[in-house]
Amino acid sequence: MKNRYLTLIFTLFAGMLAFGQSCEEIVRNCEKLFRDEKGKQVFISDGQVYTAFLDRQEAEFDLTFYGGTTYRIAVSAGDRDDYVIFTLRDEKGNVLFTNKDHKNARYWDFKVPKTLSVKIETELDTERKVTGCAVMLIGFKQ
Repeated sequence: MKNRYLTLIFTLFAGMLAFGQSCEEIVRNCEKLFRDEKGKQVFISDGQVYTAFLDRQEAEFDLTFYGGTTYRIAVSAGDRDDYVIFTLRDEKGNVLFTNKDHKNARYWDFKVPKTLSVKIETELDTERKVTGCAVMLIGFKQ
């Protein structure tokens, strides 16, 4: 009986390693979204990696975007492009953008006319993935 439980635990652990991606791999995949089709760097990271291990909940990040700058929000949670939903809200809670309205697009480019404090909520699309590492990167145009 004891050996049966050990075998089950080992099998589950091995399966997670075989089919899951580490957060580091997901970060590298997300960083590629700052490059154009030819591999040229178009957006520069703000230096932060916004990472959360999500299990049917959301993560929130408070940020300030500076006026006159073009930004890209890029998200990833694995091999598929549509795992992560992100929603950008102003200080009053109004939705400024959500990628849910755009088939869970993996990035969004926008120019900020004046400095703006925002909250970005990230969550997994539970119809596609219920648990895992979600990564968000913020970049500005060179």
